[in-house]
Amino acid sequence: MIPFALNVVLAVIWLVLTANVTAPNALFGLILGYIAIAMMQVQFPIFAGYAQRVPRFIRFVFFYVWEMIKANARVAYDVLTPEWGIRPGVIAIPLEAHTDGEITVLANLISLTPGTLSLDVSTDRQVLYIHAMYIYDEVELLEEIKELERRVLEVMR
Repeated sequence: MIPFALNVVLAVIWLVLTANVTAPNALFGLILGYIAIAMMQVQFPIFAGYAQRVPRFIRFVFFYVWEMIKANARVAYDVLTPEWGIRPGVIAIPLEAHTDGEITVLANLISLTPGTLSLDVSTDRQVLYIHAMYIYDEVELLEEIKELERRVLEVMR
């Protein structure tokens, strides 16, 4: 979190120095700050891994936006067509995430996606229970959730 905060501070300094407060210039300032921190991560252990985490986060954003588009399209199609294609149910997902933060982010991302809702986490934090509107193939749904979890952990660890 400290490297990200420093990256934002460097971008703000860039905006002040250039006296050009526009979105493209702010993005350029963020990129310059990212490059500076990436070059410093060898000398400062607190910055370790930041340069690798940012591209993973960007890939995750594109992945999640695509998943949201697919889920919205599926629910919209089901609402707009006369026949109902839902097959609701509850499924248990074994977790690779261990910390409260990782589990919370994963559960919230699942709940944000239309057609799925996080219900509960087991007391030993090993299983996440979700409700899904479309359970045609439990194995396929499990693989989709595990892929989301893998990508979340890739960004957070």
